[in-house]
Amino acid sequence: MNRGVSIIEATIAPTADGWRLDRALADAAPRFSRERLKSLISAGAVLRDGAAFRDPAKRAAAGDVFTIAVPDPTPAHNEAQDIPLVVAYEDEHLIVVDKPAGLVVHPAAGNFDGTLVNALLHHCGGSLSGIGGVARPGIVHRIDKDTSGLMVAAKTDRAHEGLARQFHDHSIDRRYRAIVDGIPRPAAGKVDAPLARSPQNRKKIAIVAGGKRAVTHFSTVQPLRDAALIECRLETGRTHQVRVHMASIGHPLLGDPVYGRTKGGRKGLLETLGFRRQALHAAHLGFIHPIDSTALSFQSAMPADMQELFSQLHV
Repeated sequence: MNRGVSIIEATIAPTADGWRLDRALADAAPRFSRERLKSLISAGAVLRDGAAFRDPAKRAAAGDVFTIAVPDPTPAHNEAQDIPLVVAYEDEHLIVVDKPAGLVVHPAAGNFDGTLVNALLHHCGGSLSGIGGVARPGIVHRIDKDTSGLMVAAKTDRAHEGLARQFHDHSIDRRYRAIVDGIPRPAAGKVDAPLARSPQNRKKIAIVAGGKRAVTHFSTVQPLRDAALIECRLETGRTHQVRVHMASIGHPLLGDPVYGRTKGGRKGLLETLGFRRQALHAAHLGFIHPIDSTALSFQSAMPADMQELFSQLHV
């Protein structure tokens, strides 16, 4: 089936006179990222007076009018599914959702549907832009299946690029609430330990010399009975970072089936409550809006299962 083409007209602003063509077009057509425009220019899809411009580095002139032939996004391989979402914020560029525990973020082996991506495809419908030429939500970060809390996803190329840059620069403000085994002494501190796949068990993450730098700042919010509610602020965002770092200092997350060691009375309590996940919640998310530069900040209360666990352990 042939794909359709949308024709976009872009006029170079006086302030963009002499800029590289890709940069000037990104200024004139902000719905597209500069990388997307580079690929369109190289493909001969950017024309002036009927002539194609194929060099992204060519200098643009103020007042030049270009037409951009943008192929309609190819359908995503993932199916849109009507899965309820708790939306904390949404505009034409991005969406912030409060993910429940048990929901996988992205389809993968063993979870090809019923994921957050499937839910976003249904929720956003035709408003999703063609990120990289494919109609799909821009997943720029993930949280584990059995971790609850706040996540942001991009709807457009430019929003995806801007958010990805902030994650790369570690300027996103992410704070988690966790219930850990034991009471940390001192009550606050920093774990700076590199993480990578465990050489002994490739399904686990471990502290490995030469791994990716990972830094977690933790502080005790409330001492509990042989446990504590803590807040972890992520300086970096590695897979399983909070879970591995807290376990490494002797305070694994309660209920963690991979890195935990819950036993005795607490094990019985978790079984009684039916608590079958790591006690971890993405409670705070702050970032700069990638399009209008507004500072955005979102809070999410601990879900009912963690609230109940907290109450049962309260001194």
